[in-house]
Amino acid sequence: MSHVKYIDRTRAYYLSQGYDKPYRWAHFDDVPFTPLKKPLSESRVTLVSTSEIAVRSWDDQRTPLEKGAAPNVYGIPSDTPIEELYSQTPDFDQHATTLEDVNTYFPITRMHEAVADGRFGEVAPTFYGVYNAYSQRKTRETDAPEVLRRCRNEEVDVAVLTPV
Repeated sequence: MSHVKYIDRTRAYYLSQGYDKPYRWAHFDDVPFTPLKKPLSESRVTLVSTSEIAVRSWDDQRTPLEKGAAPNVYGIPSDTPIEELYSQTPDFDQHATTLEDVNTYFPITRMHEAVADGRFGEVAPTFYGVYNAYSQRKTRETDAPEVLRRCRNEEVDVAVLTPV
């Protein structure tokens, strides 16, 4: 197989857990995106990921969620060296891929390269992690507004979303 059959595996997983209805994927009649107000080459860009990213050198090696952090959104300084980042999430197809290459799910190096190449104006001071909640309502009503609030506080123009 050349790709992960994510939708099929997710449906099978929820059915195996005893849910009586198949997982319902998010959908929108109207696309909830906003056109860019300026070119990417002039924009401040951040990264938002559901990879449960963590930093090795944090004094307490537990992730923010393990520490009891609330809300579900947390920040990672955008200048964190790639060698310091990792994810221990079990929420990926472990038969089809790995979490060894951080840039595949938290492309911090690619973001900085895009700035150096002039494709992005600058990276924001903070990149964001959002814990997998598997609740569209919670994502829409709690997590997304929190990410938006933090992005506005840092005057972010564009957010690049990367799931795991």
